[in-house]
Amino acid sequence: MTNDDRPDPQHRFSRQVPDGDNMPRLVCDDCGFVHYENPKVVVGAVASWQGRLLLCRRAIAPRKGYWTLPAGYLELGETPEEGALREAREEANAQLALEALLAVYAIPRISQIQLIYRARLLDPKVWPGEETQELELFEWDEIPWDDIAFPSVRWALNDHRATLGTENFAPRGNPPDEDGSY
Repeated sequence: MTNDDRPDPQHRFSRQVPDGDNMPRLVCDDCGFVHYENPKVVVGAVASWQGRLLLCRRAIAPRKGYWTLPAGYLELGETPEEGALREAREEANAQLALEALLAVYAIPRISQIQLIYRARLLDPKVWPGEETQELELFEWDEIPWDDIAFPSVRWALNDHRATLGTENFAPRGNPPDEDGSY
């Protein structure tokens, strides 16, 4: 096995239930190493400035041209908080102060867990990063709801609004009967 836990292409793997397990896994036919496949973690933030919410128009697939939060995959070796701050810098050149974990969403269809924070924008001077076509600070009634990239963005915006003025709240989850399909 390589140091980064990806299957070594020189080894042959087959899907089987390892001893002491109850689920099929990728197992090296030569040495028995089990390669676990786990969900991807997405981190991001609903960032506000004086009641306005920061949204980024995606410059990349999937959902290129649609509006989203500054968010993306957590990198190896970083905390969720560090990842959320990094994504805001990369996508919107934004500096944030994270206030609280707003929500934990599960999107099992794509094996994704999303950790979304409530945040304050420290400076309204923001500009698009490489993955962003444009960005804007929207008043609630100005949000382009028909052009939101993913259901979880809509959930996060609504959860943000529902927790305004509240400092102590439990992180939200998926709305009932919603799986994040679009």
